[in-house]
Amino acid sequence: MNCPICQAQNEEILWQNEDLRIIVVNEDANVPAFCRVIWQSHQAEMTDLNETQRAVLMNAVYHTETAMREVLRPTKINLASLGNVVPHLHWHVIARFDCDAYFPAPIWANAQRENTLRLPENWTEQVKNILAQKLV
Repeated sequence: MNCPICQAQNEEILWQNEDLRIIVVNEDANVPAFCRVIWQSHQAEMTDLNETQRAVLMNAVYHTETAMREVLRPTKINLASLGNVVPHLHWHVIARFDCDAYFPAPIWANAQRENTLRLPENWTEQVKNILAQKLV
């Protein structure tokens, strides 16, 4: 299997256990507040998980959203689970701001303006600390 999520390297991990990991996504400077909640084992769909596993995964998504809202105070949070390109179960948690390069369009659209967003330098550390308190 040649899955880039299964074989990930050099990730900035905010939290993890045997079931999942939460990482910072630094793929696009125009989207500086982007996390991904990843199910550790290679599964493609939410219904590949049992009910308890689904609850664990969604709990992590909700806590990631909550932590990002608390630290960053975004205009909106976008949640997405696509997997069309990489069919490994993961959720995108993206803080959106009315001054970000894509707002109000999705981050996968064409940029509408120059990004003027400046986040706290230690936002990932703050989110990491909140997740460590909320997730066990």
